[in-house]
Amino acid sequence: MTAPAERAKVMDAEAIRRALTRIAHEILERNKGADQLALIGIRTRGAILAQRLAKDIEAIDRHPVQVGILDITLYRDDLSRIAPNPIVHATEIPFDLTDLHLILVDDVLFTGRTIRAALNAVSDLGRPKLIQLAVLIDRGHRELPIRADYVGKNIPTSLREHVDVQLNELDEQEGVRLEALAAAEGRDA
Repeated sequence: MTAPAERAKVMDAEAIRRALTRIAHEILERNKGADQLALIGIRTRGAILAQRLAKDIEAIDRHPVQVGILDITLYRDDLSRIAPNPIVHATEIPFDLTDLHLILVDDVLFTGRTIRAALNAVSDLGRPKLIQLAVLIDRGHRELPIRADYVGKNIPTSLREHVDVQLNELDEQEGVRLEALAAAEGRDA
């Protein structure tokens, strides 16, 4: 029998809201407005965060922002280890990426492999002018030379911890928790 995992709350709903508002301001400042801006959320929680960021940006700049959803399943380098028949969802990008300032959005940046897969997927879809990365949480432990341009919160973690992001739209509760996995579980986050 394994010992229960400890869970520490890192962000509540208000902290997530404030982080996204700050990121929206930073995106607008760095890109000099929203004219050539588009957001693409990495399915699933990244897509939700991209929608929220688009609303924040539009509220600040009074300019609508195009939003798409990217499924990276077939671009993963660990596809054979995930499941024998992984579920592939639709990529929904109803606009041309050419010459846009594209912001990839994800919930947690860890090894960088998800972002590498997303970059490969985007390169198959078009040629944006530039690509930037926004994440709610950066937990470190990069395996690839990838960094976020916009970060909601940096959380130093060990490899024996898991970052659990919960969003109302999907989980019916809101917050970020750091879960210390029991040693007997032997699972890396």
